[in-house]
Amino acid sequence: MIYIENNNLDPHYNLALEEYAVKGLDVDEDILILWQNEPSVIIGRNQNTIEEINKNYIEEKDINVVRRLSGGGAVYHDLGNLNFSFVTKNFHSNVNNFKIFTQPVIDALAKLGVNAVFHGRNDIVVDGKKVSGNAQYFYKNKMLHHGTILFDSTLEDIVEVLNVGDEKIKSKGIKSIRSRVTNIAPHLEKQVPMDEFKEILLKFILDTDSPQEKEYKLNDKELKEIEELKNSRYDKWEWNFGESPEFEIQKTKRAEGGLLDIRFSVKNGKIKDLKIYGDFFGDKDVSSLEDQLIGKSYRKEDIEKTLENIEIEKYFYNINKEDILDCLFK
Repeated sequence: MIYIENNNLDPHYNLALEEYAVKGLDVDEDILILWQNEPSVIIGRNQNTIEEINKNYIEEKDINVVRRLSGGGAVYHDLGNLNFSFVTKNFHSNVNNFKIFTQPVIDALAKLGVNAVFHGRNDIVVDGKKVSGNAQYFYKNKMLHHGTILFDSTLEDIVEVLNVGDEKIKSKGIKSIRSRVTNIAPHLEKQVPMDEFKEILLKFILDTDSPQEKEYKLNDKELKEIEELKNSRYDKWEWNFGESPEFEIQKTKRAEGGLLDIRFSVKNGKIKDLKIYGDFFGDKDVSSLEDQLIGKSYRKEDIEKTLENIEIEKYFYNINKEDILDCLFK
């Protein structure tokens, strides 16, 4: 495994770097990146940005809002949060297997006296409270797995910047975000600053006392391409927010694989302007599934017939055709 040193704090650049690492770098080794963001809300690929954020608070505090390539839910980053990214070959055993990639982090925390465990779909918890959320993105024969580590974040900001929907509250019995998250720092046997924690984690994952020997240095051409990707995607309002058309109908369902939020209009008995939101994970972009449903009659038997010819598992993990039908017609 090699690693890319990244001390940039701009989330627009950092997400561009991740995308370039999975799509643009032609290397045989697995890649590790440890990085931080200045205060930012990072939105899941399939989420409706405006409904996930507390817009007034974010504008008042001048907090960045950037959409990532992977699915899952919105997360808050600040300088007390450490992010880790793995880029690896897209082996079948890796698909939707979050435990493989969280285990090195859990083992490293154990060395520091922190009893962390994998929990639920994609979380690491300490004493029942979340310290890390994880997500994945696939591109051709490669995959990106990335996660957060709440080391010494301002938990009050996490509470303020995100809107938690009724469906999540009902399904998880959430009383407050503040009561279900915690930082790593108070659980350490010996207090260390973030820089030292980052170095400990880097050495542990790379299994070396000399990480610089495994560093991959980006050349000028690669750095230029990352900057161009940042400018063309991650700096754009259209990517981070996007326009949400008006919908007549909104249907939601909490399935095993996450929240389904389907919005659409019906004209002359046919579906139009359909959009699928949610915090689910999947391989393929749901826009192609949306296209296949638009124009179909809004009748259960017709949609069921359409779904028979679609590989739903490519779009959603642990969400099946019955879940979609139930969401649309319940």
